[in-house]
Amino acid sequence: MEIPTFTAAADCSFSDPKSDKILLENDVKIGDFNVKPTVMLNMKHRRAGAKPADCVLESTAKDFTRIQTFQTRIVEKKNQNTASRLKIDGSSSAPPEIVSTGGAAGGQLVATLESGVSLGSGEYFMDVFIGTPPKHFYLILDTGSDLNWIQCVPCHDCFEQKGPYYDPKESNSYRNISCDDPLCYLVSSPEPPQGCTGGSQSCPYYYWYGDSSNTTGDFALETFTVNMTSFDGTLEFRKVENVMFGCGHWNRGLFHGAAGLLGLGRGPLSFASQLQSLYGHSFSYCLVDRNSNASVSSKLIFGEDEKLLRRPELNFTTLLSGMENPVDTFYYVGIRSIVVGGEVLGIPEETWSVSPEGNGGTIIDSGTTLSYFAEPAYKMIRDAIMERMKGYPVVEDFPILDPCYNVSGVEEPYLPSFGIVFGDGAVWNFPSENYFIRLDPSDVVCLAILGTPRSGLSIIGNYQQQNFHILYDTKQSRLGFAPTKCAEM
Repeated sequence: MEIPTFTAAADCSFSDPKSDKILLENDVKIGDFNVKPTVMLNMKHRRAGAKPADCVLESTAKDFTRIQTFQTRIVEKKNQNTASRLKIDGSSSAPPEIVSTGGAAGGQLVATLESGVSLGSGEYFMDVFIGTPPKHFYLILDTGSDLNWIQCVPCHDCFEQKGPYYDPKESNSYRNISCDDPLCYLVSSPEPPQGCTGGSQSCPYYYWYGDSSNTTGDFALETFTVNMTSFDGTLEFRKVENVMFGCGHWNRGLFHGAAGLLGLGRGPLSFASQLQSLYGHSFSYCLVDRNSNASVSSKLIFGEDEKLLRRPELNFTTLLSGMENPVDTFYYVGIRSIVVGGEVLGIPEETWSVSPEGNGGTIIDSGTTLSYFAEPAYKMIRDAIMERMKGYPVVEDFPILDPCYNVSGVEEPYLPSFGIVFGDGAVWNFPSENYFIRLDPSDVVCLAILGTPRSGLSIIGNYQQQNFHILYDTKQSRLGFAPTKCAEM
């Protein structure tokens, strides 16, 4: 079985080595929109001169920053439990009615995702048209956050993005949420808190991602128009009115080239949660593997996928909720054990539990590249792998990943099997290319799993999710996963 060559963002891009450009089909004009009917990803090739080791270092460095961010958010209780703020304050207000035009509500819509390589990012982007008349922007998709936001004029402190900033004065559908509106309690306010005189004073928000990454601005309502594809392949524009979002005037962090972020987290502010009245309580994605050529793309699907639900290979595990002090954004799953080479490892049960302070537990995340397991789980996984691969020379001098092996001259090296057993009995078995990385051309394979501190957060990252159709069903609180050739969807 071919082990994928690892690539990452920037100099580790997924571009065509001949053209060094993202591969896109010609634009198609439909009404007032210029759209790309297919966005092609190449998740194999690096730009000339990029070293495999540098690619791994870059990606893991971003992962560690993201994990640190998650952990700090948990400990400091930032950006969390937004749904309970209205209740705590004693106020009550229903979210604005989400209205859809440009097609019948319900059913299923499929969005094509674009690699952020051309924008200097390794994350996934989605085309979104914002405002009336609609203006085009690229937004990063993130299951680890809720708030949808975009850089706005006046931009007092903003990062560089592709294209102009969004200007609310140029949109007929932009509407401020006032500071005395109960909806204002759904967002964290800047510190120190500002006084509210009511009337037309806007609702200020502050959303924190860790380190210096944050966004501050006005909480508002706007019309989002999304370029999607219906289940039969027909191009379609879906206009969604009254989407709650952040109009960011002060924005800092690593959001290379994007105009903002589209949250797919579990909280009430995320784009996925706000679309529930249109497409139900589920969404899914299928990420192509890193050996795919430039003619295939990853897919994001809003709505119930009947074809997926009929598949016998589809397994479900419970999405945990009701825990004490978890971040309500994250999608927690309950691990019971890890299986390596057919052996159930004796990892202590408390390794996977969530503490009263909210530490620990396991989440599935689309924005983290590799998978990370809290100690002592990682050490036990690594030791079990090493015990079963004694016949291969160990590569000692490679940074970060451990263990690594020299498999030169071996056409199909033996790689121990790996699987996760969840607390409800579900089992997720992975192909070796989802947990081993080949560092071509040096014929080195490395375990694509790293550790976090004891009682830390464990994360199933997107590398381990490749070529699985991942279903998030919040109504039934379950996570579905089915092996899929995502390139053929």
